Amino acid sequence: MSKTTLTISSKNYSSWSLRGWLLARFAGLEFEELVLGADDPGVRAEMLLLAPSMLVPCLRHQGVKVWDTLAIGEYLHEIKPKAGLLPADRAARAHCRAVCGEMHSGFVSLRSALPMNLKTRFPGYKVWSRAQSDIERVLQIWQECLSTHGGPYLFGERSMADAMYAPVVTRLHTYDVRVADAACAAYCTRIMAMPELQEWIAAARLEPEDIDELEMEF
Repeated sequence: MSKTTLTISSKNYSSWSLRGWLLARFAGLEFEELVLGADDPGVRAEMLLLAPSMLVPCLRHQGVKVWDTLAIGEYLHEIKPKAGLLPADRAARAHCRAVCGEMHSGFVSLRSALPMNLKTRFPGYKVWSRAQSDIERVLQIWQECLSTHGGPYLFGERSMADAMYAPVVTRLHTYDVRVADAACAAYCTRIMAMPELQEWIAAARLEPEDIDELEMEF
């Protein structure tokens, strides 16, 4: 039987790689990481939001090749249904899929104005209006999920939604964005403290290469 692999790119800059990796870890899937270097033209295009589609992360499992983070999440839910990547309740499951889809296809201003960068922080960073609107919508989603499903994660237990929104939490931390809502602030603290995310951040800080286009200076 072929080994299970997950192809990812930079742990410092690639939010989509983080999402796919967290999904696999949440599912309890054993896999080998295959890391593409930042000098790969396709990797740079994806991280700079210039690629027509996202081909990393890519999961290979038992002869099946799955790319696109939502597709990876759905596949993992099929092979690991007890992991709880999607809620058991039909209405909650639909809600989870909807907020994951919104994260997957939206928030372009947030992505471009606050690129993921785990190796640095920007105290007092000024968020421009369109990105601020995206942040407000994310917080609205979190508030609704936490109040509807009772926390401590978006759908009670950890789910696909938490993997999808974890990179946003890291962006708010990197760019010193204040979260006034107490429930959302507690959620951010909980996500940042996850052992899996701490493991990822520690590895990101060891990466030697920097991508100049994603390094902001103020």
